[in-house]
Amino acid sequence: MKTLKINLIDKSYPIHIKKGLFHNIGKKLKKIYQGKKIALITDENVYKFYGEQINEILQNEEFHVNTIVVEPGEKSKSIEMLQNVYDKLLDFKITRTDLIIALGGGVVGDLAGFVAATFLRGVPFVQIPTSLLAQIDSSVGGKVAVNLPRGKNLIGNFYHPQVVFIDPDFLKTLDARFLYDGMAEVIKYGCIKDKNLFQKLFNYKTKDNLYEHMEEIIYTCCKIKKEVVENDEKDMGERMLLNFGHTIGHAIEKYFNYEKYTHGEAVAIGMYEITKKSEELGITKKGTIDLMKELLIKYNLHYEMKNVDQEKILEAIGLDKKNVGSKLNIVLLKDIGESFIKLVDKEEIKDYI
Repeated sequence: MKTLKINLIDKSYPIHIKKGLFHNIGKKLKKIYQGKKIALITDENVYKFYGEQINEILQNEEFHVNTIVVEPGEKSKSIEMLQNVYDKLLDFKITRTDLIIALGGGVVGDLAGFVAATFLRGVPFVQIPTSLLAQIDSSVGGKVAVNLPRGKNLIGNFYHPQVVFIDPDFLKTLDARFLYDGMAEVIKYGCIKDKNLFQKLFNYKTKDNLYEHMEEIIYTCCKIKKEVVENDEKDMGERMLLNFGHTIGHAIEKYFNYEKYTHGEAVAIGMYEITKKSEELGITKKGTIDLMKELLIKYNLHYEMKNVDQEKILEAIGLDKKNVGSKLNIVLLKDIGESFIKLVDKEEIKDYI
């Protein structure tokens, strides 16, 4: 088993990565949680594959489990769903000494994490991410949030789990589209911090070949995120590098009402579009965009922003959390593996999309 430890001023917690880890979750939890009540938050898709299994695993360790199943997709990260989950926790009579488990992808992790952060002013929680995107990104680092109709993740907090259990075997039941959705974030890590990772991604010839190396890929991405989060927990400096492609990506998601593109697909477009412009402006090394395009195509990802109203994209960007007064922090590449943050006037953002 590969293990990383996030070390922060107020909290430290481990990330465990191992194929087949899911089957020992009950015993692992028993070592860190002496209570009985567990509120398990998951979505319909994940429950279909793993719901009965995890209930049996937890009940075998004499945990009392209440499973809360939400609809899959970004629309569950809403105030309405939040209220619904709060009500179910009240019915279950959960206390601050009980436990919440997030079993699912990024939406479930963000929603359950925000619930844990805010219900009774904080209930301990555990992340068991089931999608690649959640395993390498959203389950690590403590960002939890829900959306508002006017933008993504506009209500959120920094609230860290007790532990993150990552089992790459979950990916075997993941729809191919969502596997590649996660690969967009893997490519992001290569772009911003690890040229070697970026180059390795060209070598995997088949999906099976990719799975063979998945533990290593997940570990590499989590290690990068661990180092960045430890240096900048509250997203005021270096951690903003992790938002490469996200400024445009979030705007694209919102523009299409979270229905046309997955998060990773939108981020892929965002990475490509901003790098194409920065290369044209002489900021990024010539030839970078061709390498990025080749890799995005290899992993079945969109790369061009088509059929959009630029003014509406700019309006969505205007609500971005990275705004600083009349300015906006954007992430650009000098070269693959070498990124930096640039503070630009909001009017200048037109030059980068």
